[in-house]
Amino acid sequence: MYTEEDLNDAIKQDIFNQSAVDNFRQFTAASKNTNRVDEENFKLISSFNDIFVVIACLLLLFSVGWWLNSMQDNSGYIAFPILAWGLSEIFIRNKKMSLPAIVLLIAFIGGIFSLCINLLSFPTVDKIAFAIAASSSTLGAYLHWLRFKVPITIAVGAVSLIGFLIALILSIFPATENYLTPIILTFGVMTFMWAMFWDYADIDRVTHKSDVAFWLHLVSAPLIIHPVFKMIGLLDGDSGIGVLISVVVLYIFMSLLSIAIDRRAFMVSSLIYVLYAISNILKIYGDIGYNFALTGVLIGTMLLLLSIYWHQSRKIILGLLPNSIRPYLAR
Repeated sequence: MYTEEDLNDAIKQDIFNQSAVDNFRQFTAASKNTNRVDEENFKLISSFNDIFVVIACLLLLFSVGWWLNSMQDNSGYIAFPILAWGLSEIFIRNKKMSLPAIVLLIAFIGGIFSLCINLLSFPTVDKIAFAIAASSSTLGAYLHWLRFKVPITIAVGAVSLIGFLIALILSIFPATENYLTPIILTFGVMTFMWAMFWDYADIDRVTHKSDVAFWLHLVSAPLIIHPVFKMIGLLDGDSGIGVLISVVVLYIFMSLLSIAIDRRAFMVSSLIYVLYAISNILKIYGDIGYNFALTGVLIGTMLLLLSIYWHQSRKIILGLLPNSIRPYLAR
């Protein structure tokens, strides 16, 4: 198995020339009747050995953590991120395995967070302890990125940083808890803009920067969509027809945005809320089974058709956008 990064490395080593690689990419896209950019590729599993290594790593990490904690308090929490980093040296830096890289990164950051919480939060977790744990996790993500360059690291670091900033804001200004929803929305929009920065840095989506953008979009989507649907009353029990119409309109907007930026995260995240809204409406007006099944059939069919005609749909939408915007979107 090889990735776009492998092809780029082969060009740097003069194994292939740029023209040959470009022709190969075009041939592959034509033979599969797909557009390479629109497929939104990212490397997750290269072989079953990835799954085998992940199982072994998790078994070792949690067993060592439990064993050391049973011998001495917090020693397992200290050993967990250290061991995760050591395993990363083998399976990320040397073996360059994708799935173990993701799992070991999350284990490392999660281990740092858990260690800080257990050291600082007896008997309860407060905002200051959470802020310190989140800031430590952010620093850990930064150091991990410098060493291993795992694409998901930026997204995990962004989540840690957002958690730190929210905890810090609430600690200094407790009254801002009443404005938590717009605060989260603001951070979601900022994360989205950061994701677009990484997308713009790799318009053709042939380097790891595209993978970084993918994970950032995956993080930004719920940070934007959840506050928006909460503000229109969907999550507070408001199940009126007006709310349903608002949800459908927002879903259409999110779908158009997903197509324009060539990322499916917003469409998938919005779908959860659409189905939730429809199910609530049907509970009120009855005939749940038939109507919900019919709704699922219609939405499922629409998504499948969109998947088939994604490239054609995107060409139409891009054609409607101003010329000043198109250069910043994937080709």
